[in-house]
Amino acid sequence: MLRLLLALILVIPFSARAAEPPTASEMTKRLGRGINLGNALDAPNEGEWGVKLQREHFKAIKDAGFNSVRFPIRWSAHADKTAPFKIDAKFLTRVDEILGWCREERLLVVLNMHHYDEIHKEPEAHEARCLALWSQLADHFAGADDSLLLEPLNEPAFKLDADKWNALLAKLLPIIRAKHPTRCLVVGPAQWNNFRALPKLVLPTDDRRLIVTFHYYDPFQFTHQAAHWVAGSDKWKGKTWTGSAEEQAALDKDFDTVAAWAKEHDRPMYLGEFGAFSAADMESRAKWTRAVTLAAAKRGFATAYWEFCSGFGAYDQQKKEWVAPLKEALLIEN
Repeated sequence: MLRLLLALILVIPFSARAAEPPTASEMTKRLGRGINLGNALDAPNEGEWGVKLQREHFKAIKDAGFNSVRFPIRWSAHADKTAPFKIDAKFLTRVDEILGWCREERLLVVLNMHHYDEIHKEPEAHEARCLALWSQLADHFAGADDSLLLEPLNEPAFKLDADKWNALLAKLLPIIRAKHPTRCLVVGPAQWNNFRALPKLVLPTDDRRLIVTFHYYDPFQFTHQAAHWVAGSDKWKGKTWTGSAEEQAALDKDFDTVAAWAKEHDRPMYLGEFGAFSAADMESRAKWTRAVTLAAAKRGFATAYWEFCSGFGAYDQQKKEWVAPLKEALLIEN
């Protein structure tokens, strides 16, 4: 009898113990190959940029073989301009609906704050609002499971330089961590999440549930040729990417730089955006996308292509089918 009691004392606490939440490295592996839900809720209003998300989209994403989605959201367009900066309840309900579709398809989600243009231009003036928005979001998503990851801000840039971004991030993280102590968060450097700015990114050394993101659109004159939002890009029309030895070497050098930083700082990496605009020829787009996908996979980076079904899109929403060369490039085996 005594032996049985001792066995129960030893076994029951262990078996009843809650499972440890996944580490940042484990979550990066689970993110795997993903795609951005761009030009939908990051538009001023959903649909204004030609994309309104539908339930069928998420089945298509899962059936194709993707593991995750990145969900860009323009929270700043759906919240009061004055304190307490309340987020519109109907908009939150719409976000919850889409997150429900992701859960049904067992897709991991990286949910971010996208196109908060004002904070990039006037960081000090918008700091309080940004912190208040994340306080509300931290409360709202506190009960979500580990399949939801949070990204405090997309592409810090302009006057939100490295020093100011590091200072803001140091205030944002405790607000989120108060309600999400073990959730994996995604953070990236200033300068539009450019990998060249990684050395200036300051992270809390004791927070090991951070996944570091970077965006990659090099060579820019190829990926953004004839992009209407980039001044002078029409003159780049016709730029190609053939996968020459020189082009591949430049790509490998960039990704080796990221990998070296990741190893030095012991941080898993997430390529949160990459893509070539539809003005480029399809053969070049597919070759470049395949090369970037393989470069990331070789180094253990998770990926999220920009984007699902708009100007960079890998999915034709009119035909309701994937653009075969891009889909194949994005899901190519290592």
